[in-house]
Amino acid sequence: MKTDVFASRHIGIREEDLQHMFKTVGVENLEQLIYETIPNDIRLKTPLALDAPMSEHKFLEHIQNLSEKNKVFTTYIGLGYHESLTPSVIKRNILENPGWYTAYTPYQAEIAQGRLEALLNFQTMICDLTGMELANASLLDESTAAAEAMTMLYEVRSRDQKKNNVVKFFVSEEILPQTLSLLKTRAIPLDIELVIGNHETFEFGTDFYGAILQYPGKHGQVNDYSSFVAQAKEQDIKVAVAADILSLALLTPPGEFGADVVVGTTQRFGIPLGYGGPHAAFFATKEVYKRSIPGRIIGVTKDTDGNPALRMALQTREQHIKRDKATSNICTAQVLLAVMAGMYAVYHGPKGIKYIATQVHTSAATLADALEQLGVYQINTSYFDTITVKADATLVKPVAEKNEVNFLYSDDQTISIAINEATSLEDLQKVVEIFAEALGKDVIAINALKEVSAIANASQRTSPYLENAVFNSYHSETEMMRYIKKLERKDLALNHSMISLGSCTMKLNAASEMLPLSSAQWGNIHPFVPVDQAEGYQTMLKALEADLNVITGFAGTSLQPNSGAQGEYAGLMVIRAYHESRNETHRNICLIPASAHGTNPASAVMAGMKVVVTKTDEKGNIDVADLEEKVAKHADNLAALMVTYPSTHGVFESSIKHITKLIHDNGGQVYMDGANMNAQVGLTNPATIGADVCHLNLHKTFAIPHGGGGPGVGPICVAEQLVPFLPGNPVIKTGGEKAISAISAAPWGSSLVCLISYGYIKMLGEQGLRHSTEIAILNANYIKHRLSGNYEVLYTGEKGRAAHEMILDCRPFKQNGIEVTDIAKRLMDYGFHAPTVSFPVAGTVMIEPTESEGLAELDRFCNAMISIRKEINEASGDDADNVLKNAPHTLKMVTADAWKFPYSREKAAFPLEFVSDNKFWPSVRRVDDAYGDRNLICTCAPIEAYMEA
Repeated sequence: MKTDVFASRHIGIREEDLQHMFKTVGVENLEQLIYETIPNDIRLKTPLALDAPMSEHKFLEHIQNLSEKNKVFTTYIGLGYHESLTPSVIKRNILENPGWYTAYTPYQAEIAQGRLEALLNFQTMICDLTGMELANASLLDESTAAAEAMTMLYEVRSRDQKKNNVVKFFVSEEILPQTLSLLKTRAIPLDIELVIGNHETFEFGTDFYGAILQYPGKHGQVNDYSSFVAQAKEQDIKVAVAADILSLALLTPPGEFGADVVVGTTQRFGIPLGYGGPHAAFFATKEVYKRSIPGRIIGVTKDTDGNPALRMALQTREQHIKRDKATSNICTAQVLLAVMAGMYAVYHGPKGIKYIATQVHTSAATLADALEQLGVYQINTSYFDTITVKADATLVKPVAEKNEVNFLYSDDQTISIAINEATSLEDLQKVVEIFAEALGKDVIAINALKEVSAIANASQRTSPYLENAVFNSYHSETEMMRYIKKLERKDLALNHSMISLGSCTMKLNAASEMLPLSSAQWGNIHPFVPVDQAEGYQTMLKALEADLNVITGFAGTSLQPNSGAQGEYAGLMVIRAYHESRNETHRNICLIPASAHGTNPASAVMAGMKVVVTKTDEKGNIDVADLEEKVAKHADNLAALMVTYPSTHGVFESSIKHITKLIHDNGGQVYMDGANMNAQVGLTNPATIGADVCHLNLHKTFAIPHGGGGPGVGPICVAEQLVPFLPGNPVIKTGGEKAISAISAAPWGSSLVCLISYGYIKMLGEQGLRHSTEIAILNANYIKHRLSGNYEVLYTGEKGRAAHEMILDCRPFKQNGIEVTDIAKRLMDYGFHAPTVSFPVAGTVMIEPTESEGLAELDRFCNAMISIRKEINEASGDDADNVLKNAPHTLKMVTADAWKFPYSREKAAFPLEFVSDNKFWPSVRRVDDAYGDRNLICTCAPIEAYMEA
């Protein structure tokens, strides 16, 4: 084995395994398998034009050299982004720990109790600090959360407002510029009319349904919004507040002055700047809106034995249920970052958080005082961390940059300085020296922080927060380390066993790809610094865009969308802008196959399109006759077709080029959902099949870890005619010549984790990427053949092959009284996470093994599935007391004095010999979802509960 070839480490199958696998699958070689899987007319004729692969050692050397091109200035730009200090115990035990970053979204609650508890902590922290009743488990970024607030309040308008078509939404001129841009993007297709103005002079009337305020404002002013909110209530106007999370330790929480929604980012709770992300946003609201809140909510329930358990509440993945009736297309969160932010609050506790907030505030007040002594006057009458001064920016800026310091220059006479957790006395002194030199004044010495408050009395917080036991118990590193480990042990992640989730591609997240994330040279760059300070980032991001262009066959890429669903929305908004540029605004029909991802119709509606569903045939393919009929019917207004390829059913449909030509011939554009790109790379591509735009899940195909449900990156790649419309940013120019407004807050989205995909491509190169795809297809077909005779594969290609995933039909087992959920729970006893359950077909599982798994692991999984099939045969529809219905089996069950079940303890816990070698114990029995929805609790138990216990 060539030890310097990364592909041999990333790909799990060894050369000596191939002949055995070929024999099982019934092919002579890989080329035959690919020929029988992918239609020949869409196969690439030439290799991808990518750089030669780097060894891991050379990549790490390269990425270090690249990082040194970034200039890490001391930055006081603010605008929603601040340097923060990640406690080392959190950095080492969560950010750098595959037990946390390789976990999947907690859809199987029994083996996700650790991260569910961490997210419950996050929700509790948000409710406490904002003064609201209910919070979700994070959103993508502050601007996205603000846009979700605007649209949620639009959906919950009063009956009279809907009847009278009230669509006006007031936006305070204090709002962050990137948030305003995103509000504009989201408002356009919904015909929401934004009115931007001064909250103090805003005239309330019945023609507004909602408003959003910034707290503190973009230049630091802390306004008392209580009278504004009170007047809004009198007119039935709902109010959202975008708040700084750290400031709420000292400022009156918005919930206490009547806000309906509070949003923001938790980036300054220990999360690196990362040139814009990833960071966990928050969304908090009133319980009355619990059925309308976007994203996921973690709730408390009980298990079969009545013990407390956690799970995702209220079917929060609503777009898969409501589809085109969904109010949001949000499909993911920023779980890894939310876990870190929640742990930051656990580690510091209420006293620590207040200390940090007070240090930040008194530092700002001390700096304001020192600058006033220089004759530089501060114009904010009440502030938390940001002072705004009047001074000649043309004189100050060159001196600041010479000293490697960034301020925010609003105009030639206005400079804002946002203080952060990392700001020291020496840093404050340097700021004073910069102004003194620029203005020709004598330096004022700062010897100590002034114990003063510059927050108006009416805005000072008096209520307590973070009183729950969890925020008052783990303040030494030893205690914190053990608490994190305790939660980690409750979760099954990729570092334990294969996670074979169809459509979710849980592949290796290689250590060499992850290591750069810990570097301050990458982590501590503000997204709005001048681009010449981010040369390393710019080089990396442009190279990644170029490589993704090559891989997809397209002409341009935007890395801005920071989730797959956001990528869908971005792609459709680009198509919309393209039609508008051709004076074809009437084109608003989006055709979507019945088998499509649930986010597809939700995204189309958000983009202002009307969804028309097309049928699938008995083989799971697009019903071409039905599609032709609907294209003909809607030809004059056809905007787009959304298609997943290979299909959600795990098949390369041979009619795909005919389908895309049909759409083009009738004036539409083709959007390809890139969820299954892991079956395409190096063998075919979206451009070859005739698509015009696709999104890519970098957290699937391109190795960014799922992180328990985020971070994700969902860039869009587009054909030449769509390049001019790629999304822009209001602060840093990016995007096309006719760029649509922002899709996410930062110019390049979650830039920090793009390093992972960059490394994945650079270390694999063309041959490694292509071979990864081939092995992913081989592994899927190997499992298909090994399970043959035990499970029926629902759909296959014309030559009987699966793509990179397959759907097993579990509906026939109902005659034995066994549901697909029972199989999912029983797999936990074998040490495996279930495949994707009941999607896209109810009563099925969808399996995707990925190229990273070795033959031994594939066989273990197959042996477990075959063993479960035998257990199904033993079950009877008349007797629910069987090993499947009682699964999963916990350690407490198996070691109890009494054993009341009609099968042995060994069968329950150690059904096959390999299980005992690496046993994973679910920490709770099967959870009761219905009970939790009827008795919704979404925050930690109050301190009194622990005291009583």
